[in-house]
Amino acid sequence: MRWWDIDPVLELEKALFPEDAWSRGMFWSELAHSRGPAATRRYVVAEDDGRIVGYAGLVASGDQGDVQTIAVARELWGSGLGARLLTELLRAATAFECTEVMLECRVDNLRAQKLYERFGFAPIGVRRGYYQPGNVDALVMRLSDPSACVQGT
Repeated sequence: MRWWDIDPVLELEKALFPEDAWSRGMFWSELAHSRGPAATRRYVVAEDDGRIVGYAGLVASGDQGDVQTIAVARELWGSGLGARLLTELLRAATAFECTEVMLECRVDNLRAQKLYERFGFAPIGVRRGYYQPGNVDALVMRLSDPSACVQGT
């Protein structure tokens, strides 16, 4: 993801997450930490005929990675794009030398939970009222050894 991707990413973000969409400033801040030798973030976009149809981001801190976001245009749900984006994040986690990856997922987003479970993420807790507004709980999930998921891909 580059700075010129922010506007189309924001359109998709607002369509998918109308209540708790990230702001332009949040994306700019993440991208500011995604380049150069001290980079701690990796953000990617997926395009179809020049249109952004998905994006994902990861932050690395020490030996832990955190999936910050994964989003896929509704018309491509079930196409495997989410899995490809997650694979890219796990490649980045491996490059950052992360030994585990964490994420939060809405407790009511069973589709996403199944994707994460296919990759080996396991639930480890719940964060009450994490998603605001709406006061929706987050399921906290952890993957040990992300490099095992990307070997041979």
